[in-house]
Amino acid sequence: MPAELQAVLFDMDGTLVDTERLWRQAVEEECLDLGLTLTEADLPHVIGRATEDTAAHLASRTAGRAEPLRLAGSLERRFIHLVRGDVVPLPGAMDLLAALDAAGVPTALVSASPRPVVDTVLAALGRHRFTTTVAAGETPRTKPFPDPYRAALTTLGASPTACVAVEDSPTGIASAEAARCTVLAVPSLAPVRPAPHRTVVHSLRDVDVALIRRLAARR
Repeated sequence: MPAELQAVLFDMDGTLVDTERLWRQAVEEECLDLGLTLTEADLPHVIGRATEDTAAHLASRTAGRAEPLRLAGSLERRFIHLVRGDVVPLPGAMDLLAALDAAGVPTALVSASPRPVVDTVLAALGRHRFTTTVAAGETPRTKPFPDPYRAALTTLGASPTACVAVEDSPTGIASAEAARCTVLAVPSLAPVRPAPHRTVVHSLRDVDVALIRRLAARR
């Protein structure tokens, strides 16, 4: 029998809100202070990654001149400052959240950003739109490991194969797929290829509840 959709789990940065560019800006500013230049080779360590992961990568490029914990704190402060001044929902995001709510489909926010950033975005999107939220540091491991999605699924009481995760980055997709969710990918800064149990669309404006139900039913 086809699976009945039980929940939709959303990434935040670059998926629901246009914050990937702000995160990249924060990292670029930090790099300037360190005398570094952010390159394309650095992006897999930046896009979709937790603050601590990016800080550790930047510290490794400084040949011991910077301490990862201090860098992580500085990056988080820069990012929060930028987000507070410029939270912009991506096209189609608010309409899709409203449609899922009207259809009675539970939703979760599953982010690799720290709780202060998540709470800032929730204040703009509406905390009531999500049944549960998971931020970096609230599970033993963050993305690309499956822990954040598994935590959200446990709270929702949902089966992963009856849920769809909406993601924008390879790191987040790896996390959702490791948790056995079907993935709807809306690429932002990094390209994403279609794959089994993964559908790629250009924009959330191309997504409705009927499409998400069809994706869940394919499992």
